[in-house]
Amino acid sequence: MAVPGDIGSFTVWDYLVFAFMLLISAVIGIYYAFAGGGQKTSKDFLMGGRSMTAVPVALSLTASFMSAVTVLGTPAEVYRFGAMFSIFAITYTFVVVISSEVYLPVFYRLGITSTYEYLELRFNKFVRLIGTIMFIIQTILYTGIVIYAPALALNQVTGFHLWGAVVATGVVCTFYCTLGGLKAVVWTDVFQVGIMVAGFSSVIIRAVVVQGGIEPILNDSYYGDRLNFWDFNPSPLQRHSFWTIIIGGTFTWTGIYGVNQSQVQRYIACKSRFHAKMSLYVNLVGLWAILSCAVLSGLAMYSVYKDCDPWTAKFVSAPDQLMPYLALDILRDYPGLPGLFVACAYSGTLSTVSSSINALAAVTVEDLVKPYFKSLSETKLSWISKGTSFLYGAVCIGMAGLASLMGGLLQAALSIFGMIGGPLLGLFSLGIFFPFVNSLGALVGLLVGFTISLWVGIGAQLYPPLPISSLPKYLSVEGCNFTTIDSNWTLTTALPSVTETILEAQVGERPELADNWYSLSYLYFSTIGTIITIIIGIIASLLSGGLKQNINRDFLLTCQDFDYLKVLLPSSWGKYNEKEKVEGLNWKIRDSDPYPDKGTDNPAFNHMELYSTEHNEKANGINP
Repeated sequence: MAVPGDIGSFTVWDYLVFAFMLLISAVIGIYYAFAGGGQKTSKDFLMGGRSMTAVPVALSLTASFMSAVTVLGTPAEVYRFGAMFSIFAITYTFVVVISSEVYLPVFYRLGITSTYEYLELRFNKFVRLIGTIMFIIQTILYTGIVIYAPALALNQVTGFHLWGAVVATGVVCTFYCTLGGLKAVVWTDVFQVGIMVAGFSSVIIRAVVVQGGIEPILNDSYYGDRLNFWDFNPSPLQRHSFWTIIIGGTFTWTGIYGVNQSQVQRYIACKSRFHAKMSLYVNLVGLWAILSCAVLSGLAMYSVYKDCDPWTAKFVSAPDQLMPYLALDILRDYPGLPGLFVACAYSGTLSTVSSSINALAAVTVEDLVKPYFKSLSETKLSWISKGTSFLYGAVCIGMAGLASLMGGLLQAALSIFGMIGGPLLGLFSLGIFFPFVNSLGALVGLLVGFTISLWVGIGAQLYPPLPISSLPKYLSVEGCNFTTIDSNWTLTTALPSVTETILEAQVGERPELADNWYSLSYLYFSTIGTIITIIIGIIASLLSGGLKQNINRDFLLTCQDFDYLKVLLPSSWGKYNEKEKVEGLNWKIRDSDPYPDKGTDNPAFNHMELYSTEHNEKANGINP
């Protein structure tokens, strides 16, 4: 292992490995641009012709989840705060079950391309427009940062050219998204998830060899208090505890897997509802595997640097640089392997950005073009879809440039991404669970939920929670081989004692709300947004006559959507199903709905498309 602070730099082999990853991604895009006759319709381009199967979609969902933020941030999180982050394995299970059993059946039954089409069917055009605009803003903000932030971290540690990497990844990503559509996005994700696993594995295997086996790593982690899996402190102010991860994490990630266009678009592109559900459950295995890799990498990092923390010793300037520092440190004698890790991080970037570009193109075409230009042919819509993909790719690259000038606002923009997700989850939940909620109630709930969520989120940025709330672990520099450290610095100082000093300095400068409302765990931002949106939406609907309206049951979650009831209660299921068919005829869509039992002008909504050949039943419960 290298002397701390002297870890070398990238070689030609490392750049070749990175270039190879970009080249293969571009080739996949070219292949799907022409395979099977090309992308002739917007449905082919945006939804892969609704012919995808479970496994590639599952890997694509996993790859999109695993952005460079995960590759660089999660190991550093475990290194600094311990392995409690692994409790997210339980959270992911809840998220996948809720998404597949609650939200997926409704979206898949309606055959929608954009999730925001549902908002018009269930409420009205204005609610749909608000939801679409919120999604576009949060996605562009987040995507620009996802491109820039890891590039900056890798540049500062490895010397990897900052803007060369930003432009190269942005251009290649835009290229294969524009040419190949959803199929290219999914299959490049499959390739990239392999690169990500290989990059993680190279670091973990080499660290195990350097440390003399897995047992020393676990011993060091145990005696360094990093194996802190269980903390049942109920305080919502603690950054990570069992309850914040389980409750807050479930709300946060359900907002992504359950209703976010970037994820939903992939699994409703599957050729059957069975494949759609299977893609989510297979994806769960992928999430567990990636979480295990990230946590193990963090523990290995602690074992390697337990006596000389590179961050405290100022060898790196930010925690997200720790993982690339470790990779370059322990892999420097193996040409190409540091490049493999960088390709791993950028694969996370590509998979997230490509999903975002494709989702942005989908919502733009379906929510902003089709409803207002109904005479456009499918060929023209296909070209418009490709044009919007290209445009959004350019915008995201430009946003990455803007992110470089934002400085301290980077974290704020990332938090806004989470703050918008909660109210949107609440909005969709109002539509799916509560038949009496009307468009006025939904709109009021969304705006109030977003306002409260924005208030606490921005407050947390202006007055960050004191470090004591995150319970940072002990980091030592007593084993470092250097003499330039400030003489006033105590080498074995634990971070909690530094925290006490900060606490004393800041107590007089902070408003009352700073140490309670603004100090909520970031995982509760989405929870607050969702719950307030639902509560206000229900109250506003009841006060504005929501009980008087009748809603098409296709827009609601019903017992018919739970497949396991057919197995557990076959006789009761048959009686219920017959009752539903009779009652379905008595339900009418409210008078204000401009699309009586026909969906929208999207071809996926006509009666022929809504006929399910698998189950031999009308999806909307209305006989011709």
